[in-house]
Amino acid sequence: MRAHEAGALHGDIGNRGPAWLRTPGDVNALVPRLWPRNTRRGDDGALVVAGLDVRDVAARFGTPVYVLDEDDLRSRCRDFRAAFPDEDVYYAGKAFLCRAVVRMIAEEGLFLDVCSGGELAVALAAGMEPARIGFHGNNKSVAELTRALDAGVGRIIVDSSAEIDRLTALARERGVRPRVMIRVTVGVEAHTHEFIATAHEDQKFGFSLAGGAASAAALRILDEDVLELRGLHSHIGSQIFDTSGFEVSARRVLSLQAQIRDARGVELPELDLGGGFGIAYTTQDDPSTPHELAKRLRRIVDAECAAERLTVPRISIEPGRAIVGPAVFTLYEVGTVKSVLVGAGGDAADGHRAYVSVDGGMSDNIRTALYDAAYSATLASRATSAGSMLARVVGKHCESGDILVKDEFLPADVQPGDLVAVPGTGAYCRSMASNYNHVPRPPVVAVRDGQARLIVRRETEEDLLALDVG
Repeated sequence: MRAHEAGALHGDIGNRGPAWLRTPGDVNALVPRLWPRNTRRGDDGALVVAGLDVRDVAARFGTPVYVLDEDDLRSRCRDFRAAFPDEDVYYAGKAFLCRAVVRMIAEEGLFLDVCSGGELAVALAAGMEPARIGFHGNNKSVAELTRALDAGVGRIIVDSSAEIDRLTALARERGVRPRVMIRVTVGVEAHTHEFIATAHEDQKFGFSLAGGAASAAALRILDEDVLELRGLHSHIGSQIFDTSGFEVSARRVLSLQAQIRDARGVELPELDLGGGFGIAYTTQDDPSTPHELAKRLRRIVDAECAAERLTVPRISIEPGRAIVGPAVFTLYEVGTVKSVLVGAGGDAADGHRAYVSVDGGMSDNIRTALYDAAYSATLASRATSAGSMLARVVGKHCESGDILVKDEFLPADVQPGDLVAVPGTGAYCRSMASNYNHVPRPPVVAVRDGQARLIVRRETEEDLLALDVG
């Protein structure tokens, strides 16, 4: 279902919020699964992350600011490595990428997936071993493919016949034999927003399985024998909690693998099941652990391979959000608080809603406006004995759909100057950030053992003007 053009503002009219949102018994309480693992409230009620008071973070770096718990991110990398010891875990760089994060995931033994020339440039600049990089994208340019070949990336996931043409010509010119996988559109719709569901037929990614394009691409690559076909790739969407979609996807892609074996006598040695593993943004979300995911995915692949009489291929997965998403929260300062009459008829009996405006907005988190995504929030700079009120956390932009948190219970005494934190903002928030209204993008600060370091600096007005050459 498409979101209203003005964003989430026009849903759930009333002053009770969605059915899943419960009035908190203690408005100061944190729900642990929503926050970085090293986050707690200090003795005076302010949030403390990795031993550092968020008020000190705000004083030193300003707001808004993305705060990354480095040990949390590293521990999630290790969780996936432990759960998938015989598989390859690729961190999906599109979730959030900078040189510091590239080094973190490399040090924790993960591979890296990139999907543009810019992401590849960051990975190489950070010293990522090219052989541990996979390159995605539905419209890779000749320049991007050339750079990937010259760098020696470990695999390229081909997405179209035109790309096979380009890559084959470049490989012949250079006398190289790049490893490739074929992205297969398997016709599975994950239970997610239509803009982030990627495996149904009517979208831009991959080769259609039902239409025969995937089979034709595989046979062509094998027959031309210029590119080294390693296997098939399937990605069914994002923020997925139910593994039934993976089961259907694996069944269909392994059936294709068997058809290729029967046609050419070749068993492809690898299979990528993609990523899209969900995280907890609100109390309604209950994600699986990496070990639970590994157990289910392994059982699915083993069963389907047995049914097709295939040797079990080497599996790879691509978690991005599941690693960086929960490791980050965004810290804002409150600027205004308004009590607004709600209700379709404007009847005072319908009640009021508090609009809490902060110093960021859709330029640092577009996901609420774009996907109608749900987030949580908490008062971060102090504790309170006040009761709770239903609030909407909104930004400073000139858009009615500039909403960060559509519905949340905040303390009734929240006021200008308070700090508010929104958890679960590590994935796609900084990556999709913009300069709408000419607002500079926030910095990213990594915290560890009571120390903070800047890993992406705040943009300045000078940065914006430097691009304006007119």
